[in-house]
Amino acid sequence: MRKRRTNRLRSPTMSAAAESISPIPILPNDKEYELNRWLFVTALFMASLNLRPIVSSIAPVLGSIQQDLGLSGAVSSLLVSIPVLCMGILAPFSVKLSEKLGIEQVITFSLTLIGGSTLLRLFIHSASLLFFTTLLSGIGIAMMGPLLSGFIKKHMADRAPSMIAIYSMALALGAALGSSLTSPLHWRLQSWQMSLSFWVIPVIIALPLWFNVQKRQPSSSKLNSTVSYRKSLELPWQKGKAWILAAQFGMLCLVFYSLLGWLPLILIGAGASKLHAGLMVTLFALIQIPSGTVLQQLLKRHASRRNWLIVSSMMQAAGLLLIFFSTYLWLAVFICGLGSGMLFALLNLLPVELTTSPEEAASWAAMTQCIGFLIGAFGPFLTGYLHDRMGHFNAGILAMVFISIAMGILSLTMMSKEDSLILSK
Repeated sequence: MRKRRTNRLRSPTMSAAAESISPIPILPNDKEYELNRWLFVTALFMASLNLRPIVSSIAPVLGSIQQDLGLSGAVSSLLVSIPVLCMGILAPFSVKLSEKLGIEQVITFSLTLIGGSTLLRLFIHSASLLFFTTLLSGIGIAMMGPLLSGFIKKHMADRAPSMIAIYSMALALGAALGSSLTSPLHWRLQSWQMSLSFWVIPVIIALPLWFNVQKRQPSSSKLNSTVSYRKSLELPWQKGKAWILAAQFGMLCLVFYSLLGWLPLILIGAGASKLHAGLMVTLFALIQIPSGTVLQQLLKRHASRRNWLIVSSMMQAAGLLLIFFSTYLWLAVFICGLGSGMLFALLNLLPVELTTSPEEAASWAAMTQCIGFLIGAFGPFLTGYLHDRMGHFNAGILAMVFISIAMGILSLTMMSKEDSLILSK
């Protein structure tokens, strides 16, 4: 009888214990965590995808724009230079604005600005309106660019290399899509206005994702972000590593935008036909899409960021040297494009890894992009100036070779031995 009474007494206790350790409440949390993770990754990809089509879609229809609006070559080149200058001048202000509104809110606003200016291009019938939309989109790109590094640091710091790979892939993909699809769209739609405004579609896809990201921000997270921001609001003007990083990014932009503006003519001058030059330019854009993923795999095997900075710089220099000697042009473009893409991914990864908070990462990225894009905006002009003086691109190519080598040398002073093996993931 005692046994039965004991069992009866134990039965409810065991039942209560079983209920208390039930795994059922944990499952929704796991599902919510996975949902948030995929939401943030997808939102990051779509935001990054929208950073380049506004710029890269101009070149394929530039002839039609000049004919319809009566623009000279010098004036029409501002359609590319204005967004790049905006990226340099306005990048620091994005840090200040996100102090008041939050990183996610400013990114959402920037996407809205890019989308609105892109849609407005559908109604362009004057040069003034075209430049106005270019300015608006340049502001949106400039405000959003640095904050994506802060977003990665805030939500996905434990997977920074893979997230930077996704960011770089989306950026290169957006540039490649804008430059390769705009011309067929123009031919099909018979309107350069419609072909330019077509690029509002990726923005329309991205905006609901970012509205959802904003909804999933808990109030405690916003409070912590504000407190952290007050500690690390200022741009790192006093830090030597930030200056070296900014100088390297500026050198990369100088080479990249010079090639973006002149690579077809450089290749034709090296002996390629117009058809092959066009195909090689497409290769240069496409090979940069997987370069971030390639870098991520390489970092798993050898984690030194410094060593890969040197290797990538030498790859870019080697590709340019092959172009200078007019030999193995396909291989030259492949090596140069891969090296350039890996450098971009590395120089965007370091502000995330060398900082301790999302806001500090955004401030480092803002300073890097401010200086880098201001330097890069002069690349096409300097290359064209050397061509006008010399009658060929050899001097410009050699200048880009020396700049690439200088990046590799500068990488030796970028990080100490301890820093060169940070956060291997």
